[in-house]
Amino acid sequence: MPVVEAAPAVVLLLPERRRFAGQPLSPALARVLARGDRNPDVEPGETAQLARWFDLLPSGWSLAAITRQRDAGDAAGQAWLRADPAFVRPDMTGARVMAIGELGLSRAEADALLAELRPLFGDAGFALSAPDPARWYLALPAGATLPAFSPPETVLGDDLFLHLPEGPEGRRWRALLNEAQVLLHHHPVNAARIAAGRVPANSLCFWGAGRLPDRVRGKVAKVASDDATLASLAALATETAGEGTLLDLRAVRDWMPVETRVLESLASAGGGTVQLDFADGAAWTLRAGQRWRLWRRPLAALA
Repeated sequence: MPVVEAAPAVVLLLPERRRFAGQPLSPALARVLARGDRNPDVEPGETAQLARWFDLLPSGWSLAAITRQRDAGDAAGQAWLRADPAFVRPDMTGARVMAIGELGLSRAEADALLAELRPLFGDAGFALSAPDPARWYLALPAGATLPAFSPPETVLGDDLFLHLPEGPEGRRWRALLNEAQVLLHHHPVNAARIAAGRVPANSLCFWGAGRLPDRVRGKVAKVASDDATLASLAALATETAGEGTLLDLRAVRDWMPVETRVLESLASAGGGTVQLDFADGAAWTLRAGQRWRLWRRPLAALA
């Protein structure tokens, strides 16, 4: 976790800095960042980013069970695996994963696809359900042994074949995925979506296996986010270590709204700190008193 003198008043959860490549810093923020504390880089990735602000007991990031509890309220006493709908596009070298989960499926479309897939997974011992059209789940039987699955953040935009599970158990899941893809490819729902110019749900993404944690402890008191995983963690947090607020800006594409939020947060934090946490592991700690570090030259760029 980034080193700070005290629990931050505001945490801004941000995407990788490269998303804002070519977008200049305003003179005001260039001065603020230069005079702030640039913390040592920490572990990159969305899961590592969330782990900096939430402690789970027992340790381990069983995100399928965590989101299932918020979606359906029935996660306790059962291990879960996400099996989210995905859009995969064949290219010259393989099959590129273009979207996971958020495909814009309606409830009726999701139900029709699930009806086709349930016998396949049911025969393998896994009950398939989707309390939300974007988030599909497999209930895992007791003692189920799973291979390692890649999280969506590493699969998205990459070749699907580079992330297929390996080993003896992986072979079973590769076969299940292949059969599921065949069923999805021939489904009328996907034919209708393609005809309408919409992306098909032609694959699945398995990830997040595990059981509901016994305890979730947040390092901030409030969380503002539209992200299902982050909102689910916040809903499960039974205790907090600070009074701060975490603002999720990871979906932002333009730098200017981030600048505005940073400057507003710094102005409203009083004597507290503002923590910038980027998904690539970069981090800044900002305080109002740092404005007197006049000898520091304005930052030329984020990177």
